[in-house]
Amino acid sequence: MKQIKVLVSQCACSQKFFDLVVRVVNENGIDAEVEKVDDIMEIMQYNTMTLPSLVVDGVLVARGQKNEAEICALLK
Repeated sequence: MKQIKVLVSQCACSQKFFDLVVRVVNENGIDAEVEKVDDIMEIMQYNTMTLPSLVVDGVLVARGQKNEAEICALLK
């Protein structure tokens, strides 16, 4: 099972990105646990100040907004 962390701020666009990641995981049958991270101290561990960001199995794989196809490619 993949461990996916969506690093977010409190803005609405970050929430939409998190929802999109969850939808991609569910619609594509990806075996993963998705977690939303908004704690700045935890976010800083990934050496990014660009939010939202996507972390898969402990590795930062994307910074900034991505579309559905890009997220799907990153998670497969």
